[in-house]
Amino acid sequence: MMNVRIEDSWKEVLSDEFDKPYFMRLVDFVKHEYATGVVYPPGNKIFNAFNLCPFDKVKVVLLGQDPYHEPGQAHGLCFSVNDGVPFPKSLINIFKEIKDDVGVDVPVSGNLTRWAEQGVLLINSTLTVRRGSAGSHQGQGWEEFTDAVIRVLNEKRDGLVFILWGSYAQKKASFIDQGRHCVLKSAHPSPLSAYRGFFGCRHFSKTNEYLVNKGESPINW
Repeated sequence: MMNVRIEDSWKEVLSDEFDKPYFMRLVDFVKHEYATGVVYPPGNKIFNAFNLCPFDKVKVVLLGQDPYHEPGQAHGLCFSVNDGVPFPKSLINIFKEIKDDVGVDVPVSGNLTRWAEQGVLLINSTLTVRRGSAGSHQGQGWEEFTDAVIRVLNEKRDGLVFILWGSYAQKKASFIDQGRHCVLKSAHPSPLSAYRGFFGCRHFSKTNEYLVNKGESPINW
């Protein structure tokens, strides 16, 4: 098996993926990109979301599309930025909705590691990006890999919350069993669409209500 540096429980449930031709091509592509240009997140953070949130600890899956592509922002968790980095507009809107929904004040840092450590899997559909070039690593195989992640969570776990913001993420609902899991959909928190249904979606309180009803502890947003 290829030596992918990812947390052991994920390595086990995804082992079939790492030997597939698409993944081998993806690894070659990503290695070449890191060797010849500036790529985010840093190489040791590509699988940060998985390493912070082992397979059997996942309670919530929040799906983004593409890592941030400006210096210092991306660290392997969707919508999250490193400490001390100004909040991107989507993250500002996420914190605004959390404040309106569950009354939690906007934090000092946009680093969402604390969510990941509570069981929120914060994955982008594409896990790497070239500096300053949004979507530059789409269509290279990452989407096939992250779809496999969603499929294995759907099949092997029960009672998860899948939070799908925007039309791109909502397409993933087609392979989630909504009889066994909770799927929450709304517009994307981007300034272009947040007023079309993201604000007021109350996904944070709805997530916690579902988890508590399943006997799980709620997320401290």
